[in-house]
Amino acid sequence: MKNILVPTDFSDQAEKALKVAAQLARRFNGEIFLLHMLELPLQLIDPIGGGGQNMPEAIFFMKLAHQRFNKILKEPYLKGIKVHETVEFHRAFDGIMEIGREKKCDLIVMGSHGASGFQEMFIGSNTEKVVRHSEIPVLVIKNEIPDFEIDNFIFATDANISHKDSLRKAINFANTLGATLHLLFVNTPNDFVTSNEAYQRMEDFIGDLNKNNYKVHIYNDISVEQGILNFARKINAGLIGIGTHGRKGLAHFFNGSISEDIVNHANRPVVTFKI
Repeated sequence: MKNILVPTDFSDQAEKALKVAAQLARRFNGEIFLLHMLELPLQLIDPIGGGGQNMPEAIFFMKLAHQRFNKILKEPYLKGIKVHETVEFHRAFDGIMEIGREKKCDLIVMGSHGASGFQEMFIGSNTEKVVRHSEIPVLVIKNEIPDFEIDNFIFATDANISHKDSLRKAINFANTLGATLHLLFVNTPNDFVTSNEAYQRMEDFIGDLNKNNYKVHIYNDISVEQGILNFARKINAGLIGIGTHGRKGLAHFFNGSISEDIVNHANRPVVTFKI
């Protein structure tokens, strides 16, 4: 985790994400790219097409953003960490993806308000787009976390062989954090399989990957979402991981909108990996 991207709108939720990113950067000797997107009307940033008459207004917003950056950079939790201040004139989602690629970021850390839904996540629905499409793992933070030390990390899976790349990413992430990885298959009444069949699916899914790096669990519950949340409470997991399908959307992982529900309803941090 050498390069960590933290988009910010200077809200409390965004700062909670930045504090976690700071802990990771300090632990892994990484750098933070703190990004603020100015989504201004075209005429404010195009002196040719817009005639230039509104350039002072664009400059005002730019200076205001830099003032906010200066305030944040003085916070004690960022002391000794290299933070790159970045202000871009982009549509937020496009800018986040572009900067992530340009700076070769290993992780995106974003804030979330949680249960009221993705529309309440900072930068509006752009967080949903980032989680859905990002090739880079996305860590979603909701609460203040003074000590981001993860002992138990759950990766929930439906054991689909075509999703194996997300498993590799989850294993690497757990190893980097020094966490115990718990591979979780939730068995539900609507899609019930025997324990033997569930374990066989998991064995086939894992294949020849190192079996010393994780534990396998089959958990029964009324729904996949409830199973993940209840199992997380049972083992006091510090982090929940899920895979996302990109253009097909989060709703195509497991059944219904399970991934959206987990990100919205879990009180714990959630990290997503592109399938």
